[in-house]
Amino acid sequence: MDDEQILAASVGEPPPTFGEIVLAEYDPVWPQWFARAEAQVRGALGESALQVDHVGSTSVPGLAAKPLIDVNLVVADTRSEDAYVPDLEALGYVLRVREPNWYEHRLLRGQDPPVNLHVFPPGCEEVERMRVFRDRLRTNDADRELYERTKRELAEVEWKYVQNYADAKSEVVRQILERAGAV
Repeated sequence: MDDEQILAASVGEPPPTFGEIVLAEYDPVWPQWFARAEAQVRGALGESALQVDHVGSTSVPGLAAKPLIDVNLVVADTRSEDAYVPDLEALGYVLRVREPNWYEHRLLRGQDPPVNLHVFPPGCEEVERMRVFRDRLRTNDADRELYERTKRELAEVEWKYVQNYADAKSEVVRQILERAGAV
């Protein structure tokens, strides 16, 4: 994404400019953070939370990651923000990203535990792609090592936005997904 796209997708304050990318060694507390976040989200949304998955690097034992839990949430219609955002805001989540041109994705940020809550509609191919990627890294040492090495190299670069760092990993992610049969 270029700067204009990043700013257009932002809700509220613009995203902070360059912050150092800090990767921590895998921490066994991360699955507990996810369990707490999942219980909070399911408690707030009830049956409206159609699916809640731990994705991203913190979901892969042994993989270094930013100490921030990525969670995919599937709701009936991400565009109907009134049906889920106020309940999540009551938990302390803040709507930060709205991407109508990318699977109607929404992102809310939580602090306790630290969470990026990605909200997608049912049947979204990105939800399955993230699970396939997670599962590949959990079961394939070579791809997990390649991904970690790539992340560490990219974390040394100064990025204007964290999204730029995420985008820079795209080619390696595509290669790993291809080997997993998902491309």
